[in-house]
Amino acid sequence: MPHTSSDSSAPRRRTVLAAAAAAPALAALGSAPAVAASRVKCPRALPGGGDLGPNVIVFDPSTSGIQAKLDQIFAQQESAQFGAGRYALLFKPGTYSGLNAQLGFYTSIAGLGLSPDDTTINGDVTVDAGWFNGNATQNFWRSAENLALVPANGTNRWAVAQAAPFRRMHVRGDLNLSPTGYGWASGGYIADSRIDGQVGPYSQQQWYTRDSVIGSWLNGVWNMVFSGVQSAPAQSFPNPPYTTLATTPISREKPFLYLDGSEYRVFLPEKRTNASGVTWGNGTPRGTSLSLSRFYVAKPGVTAATLNQALTEGLHLLLTPGIYHLDQPIQVNRAGTVVLGLGYATLVPDNGVTALKVADVDGVRLAGFLIDAGPVNSPTLLEVGPSGAWRDHSANPTTVQDVFIRIGGAGAGKATTSMVINSRHTIVDHTWVWRADHGAGVGWDTNRADYGVVVNGSDVLATGLFVEHFNKYDVQWFGERGRTIFYQNEKAYDAPNQAAIQNGSVKGYAAYRVGDAVTVHEGWGLGSYCYYNVDPTIVQHNGFAAPNRSGVKFHDLLVVSLGGQGQYEHVVNETGTPTSGTSTVPSTVVSYP
Repeated sequence: MPHTSSDSSAPRRRTVLAAAAAAPALAALGSAPAVAASRVKCPRALPGGGDLGPNVIVFDPSTSGIQAKLDQIFAQQESAQFGAGRYALLFKPGTYSGLNAQLGFYTSIAGLGLSPDDTTINGDVTVDAGWFNGNATQNFWRSAENLALVPANGTNRWAVAQAAPFRRMHVRGDLNLSPTGYGWASGGYIADSRIDGQVGPYSQQQWYTRDSVIGSWLNGVWNMVFSGVQSAPAQSFPNPPYTTLATTPISREKPFLYLDGSEYRVFLPEKRTNASGVTWGNGTPRGTSLSLSRFYVAKPGVTAATLNQALTEGLHLLLTPGIYHLDQPIQVNRAGTVVLGLGYATLVPDNGVTALKVADVDGVRLAGFLIDAGPVNSPTLLEVGPSGAWRDHSANPTTVQDVFIRIGGAGAGKATTSMVINSRHTIVDHTWVWRADHGAGVGWDTNRADYGVVVNGSDVLATGLFVEHFNKYDVQWFGERGRTIFYQNEKAYDAPNQAAIQNGSVKGYAAYRVGDAVTVHEGWGLGSYCYYNVDPTIVQHNGFAAPNRSGVKFHDLLVVSLGGQGQYEHVVNETGTPTSGTSTVPSTVVSYP
C-alpha cells in the first residue's frame, strides 16, 4: 500500500460546496447552511472528482479516437504562443499503444496513477520545433508529468525552452532534448524522473535536472546542473560544463491529481532532505492525500471574491484550464492550503492589484499556473509572506513550483516587481519569470518591469531559477542563508542605450545581486547572457554582484555575450575576464571568492 494518510479527520464543514455537490457528496460531508450556498455560486461538482471543465480531456485505454483528439488540440496550439487556449490531457491508469502526443503551447499531459508506471504510453510525448523552422528557443509553456513512455523508435523527443517541466516521468529508452536537425534550443528542467537510457541535450544551452535517475548524459553546452541525480556526470565545470551536487538539500515534489478507484484525489508528496533519486521508485510515494471534495474546482469567469470565499471556508483551489481575471488578490491565509493549476491556468490582475498573496503560515503549496501582468502597473504579482514575515517554517515550508510569471507578450503588461518571497524557508522549485522580449505590448517602457524576483526571507532555497529581461535587477536577494541551485538569465534585449541602464557609477544592473548586508549565501551553476540588440555597444559591468565576504560563495558561474551584442566586463564583482568580441564563448569563474 502507498505510504499515504487520508483526510478522514478533515473538517466536515464544506459550505462553499453546498450548492455544487451532488446528493451523495452532501451526505458524506454533512449538511451545510443554506446561506453559504447563496453566498458562493460554484460550478456543479460530482461525487468523487467534480466537473473539471471542457478543457480537461480525460482518456482511458478503451477511449476511441485518442490520436485524433491529440492531433486536433496540437493543430490548434502548435504555434499559438500568445493565444487563449489552455488544455490538460489526463490519462487514466492503464496501457495505451501507438500514440504520439505532440504538445503545443499551454498544453499539459499527465497520468492519473499514483506512480508513473501506472500509466504507460507505448509511443511518444513529443515537443519539436517545426512551427518555428527548427528553432526550439520559444517552445515555452507545456509540460509532461506522471507517465511511463516506451518510445516508438527508442528515443523520445522533448525539445523545449523555459516553463516546460518534465516531472515524474519514466522513459524506458532515451530522451533527446533538441529539435529535429539539432537547431537552437534553450531549456529546461527535469525532476523526479527516471530515464533508463541516455539523455542527449545536444544543442541545449543549459539544463537543470533534480532528484532523478538517468542511464547516462551525452554532452553539455554552457551550463548543465544536476542535484540528487543518480548516474549524473561527475563535477567538471567548465569543461565539460557540469555542476554536480550529490543531493538536493531540501525538496518536496509538486502536488498532482490522481485517481483512487473512481475518486479523484490530490497527492501531496512529503518533504525530503538531502534527497537523491525518484520518490516513486518502489511505487509507494510518501505523503498525504486529499479528496477533490476538499477543493473548490474553479472555472474561468469565477471572481476573485468567490475564490477568496472558498479559501475562507477552508477549501483548497483547483484552477482548471483557462484565463482568470482578478480585481483583487487571491489571499491564502490558512496553513497547508493548496493552489493547484491544470493546463497553465492563467491569472491576470486587471487593475494593478497583486494576483496572489500568501500569509506567513506553514506549508502552502502553489503549483502549476501562470500569472500574466495586466495593463495597469502592479507593484507586485506574487507575494509569499507579508513584509516583515519572521516565522520559522523549516518543518513545513511553502513551495512555489511551476508557477510562471509573464510581463507583456500577450499584450501590454506592467509590474514593478514580479515575485517577492518574504516567508522564511520557502522553496522556489522551477519558475520562469519573464519580461517579454517579443509578442504584443513589448517595449522598454511599454512592458516596464524593473525587478524580477526579490527574496527578503531567510533560509530560502531556489532550485531551477529562470529570470529574464528585467529593466533593472533580475534577482535581488536580501535574506540570510539563501541558496540557489541553477540560475538562467538573459539581460533585457531592448535597452535603448548605455544611459538607460546606468546604475550610479556602475554599468548596468547585475542579473543576480546579493544584498550588501547579507553574510551567508551560496549558489551553484549560475549563468547570465546578454543580447543588446537595440544598442550592441552597451557594456554590462558584471553578471553577478555580491558582498565580498567568506560566507557568500558561488560555484560555477558564467556570462555569455550572444554574438557580441553587448559585452560583460566581469563575471562576478571585479572577478572574471571580459567576454570576447563577437564570439559566443562563456567567461567563467569556478569558485568565488
